[in-house]
Amino acid sequence: MTNQLQTAESSSTVLEQLRGKHVLITGTTGFLGKVVLEKIIRAVPDIGGIHLLIRGNKRHPNARDRFLHEIATSSVFERLRKDDNEAFESFIEERVHCVTGEVTEPRFGLPVERFSALANRVDAFINSAASVNFREELDKALAINTLCLNNVVQLARQNREMAVIQVSTCYVNGKNSGQVTESVIKPAGDDIPRSTSGHYEIDELVRLLEDKIADVRSRYSGKVLEKKLVDLGIEEANRYGWSDTYTFTKWLGEQLLMKALEGRALTIVRPSIIESALEEPAPGWIEGVKVADAIILAYAREKVTLFPGKRSGVIDVIPVDLVANAIILSLAEALAEPARRRVYQCCSGSSNPITLGEFIDHLMAESRSNFAAYDQLFYRQPTKPFIAVNRILFDVVVGGLRVPLSMTSRVLKLLGQDRELKTLRNLDTSRSLATIFGFYTAPDYIFRNDELKALSSRMGELDRLLFPVDAAQIDWSVYLRKIHLAGLNQYALKERKLYSLRSAKARKKAA
Repeated sequence: MTNQLQTAESSSTVLEQLRGKHVLITGTTGFLGKVVLEKIIRAVPDIGGIHLLIRGNKRHPNARDRFLHEIATSSVFERLRKDDNEAFESFIEERVHCVTGEVTEPRFGLPVERFSALANRVDAFINSAASVNFREELDKALAINTLCLNNVVQLARQNREMAVIQVSTCYVNGKNSGQVTESVIKPAGDDIPRSTSGHYEIDELVRLLEDKIADVRSRYSGKVLEKKLVDLGIEEANRYGWSDTYTFTKWLGEQLLMKALEGRALTIVRPSIIESALEEPAPGWIEGVKVADAIILAYAREKVTLFPGKRSGVIDVIPVDLVANAIILSLAEALAEPARRRVYQCCSGSSNPITLGEFIDHLMAESRSNFAAYDQLFYRQPTKPFIAVNRILFDVVVGGLRVPLSMTSRVLKLLGQDRELKTLRNLDTSRSLATIFGFYTAPDYIFRNDELKALSSRMGELDRLLFPVDAAQIDWSVYLRKIHLAGLNQYALKERKLYSLRSAKARKKAA
């Protein structure tokens, strides 16, 4: 094993570049961050140190405690524990360093001396912290997706050699159509001034948004204030060419970093819709219900039959392990060749496209033939089809059905029957999901990843095996029907208490 590892290190650009390096990572309490962390621990054993910026919570105010109780116990590390639990525990003890901090606070909430020491100790920074709520209140989305990046900039200015990897999203493309390349994205709505360096000047726009937020805050409070800030986010996103607050504020974040870190090592990695793992750390590994899964779950529970979508449109889904690999490849490149700005898109639409119609057909075929294998997902075999129609027809049908059903529900309540009509509830579920996800199911764009594939090619054959990024390897029928649904059933929809159960058994045996 040792000889094999030495051979790999001697011919792997990634392993050579990361040997002895210290990397700061945010967002490891989230889905993607956990997979990135797991892959670095497993595949880059000679890394110098991994520093995790983690916000304390009520249960675990200290970052180290929260890491040990909420991250290290995750099923994402089962493979490492199974292979060599002692080595995994030793790695965590010796080379995982936890920093209690908050990404939105000045200097991450750290004292000046601690912030400076951190800046001088790390060689690279992977920022995967984000609010991925499509309908987040504008002030919150702006704080975590845009303004907190000023702290990243401050850290980088104290260590000019530090490489910054910013995890963004392909959907900063907004409402643009056509082929989307790995470049600076032009807004599809109101004009925003552009600099001679290529990025967009957002300072005045951010000030305008903050003024509008302050105005809303001065006039409302409580739940009404929250709703008004959500509505303001959607309104402003739509004005400038985005469908939701998440993608709008992520685009603003890209521009902030491009301007502030001009001439420095900045890499922006844009994934498309991230879903369960293709292979690593285990096929189908996932945490929580993601974008496409909310719709899958609603269909499986027979809450949605009709949904707005374009069957011929390419729905861009990418397994999480390919995204993690793209981040690690770009990290190695940034350390080897600093002082450059790069943009990579990790996606499937250009190399291995799957249409929304094919996606739905795979889902329905598996539910018909094998629903019983997914006991947490399907309570019984769905009897109704899942039909994608254009948005206008969807609105007409749902609106037309809802009016008489709503009237019937009110009449029943007057008669003393409090039970809400199931059909009305299902229509409201469909409409709610359509409001949030409808933009993503009627695509008229194709994300390209030519630059990412070129990076993978430059890294060499071994690194293509160790850190694959090309979606061409995906068999969509196998992935969607056997890997992804199984992963949802095993990981996302059933709480796993593997280690607590083992501990209980050990205590019982000892007694």
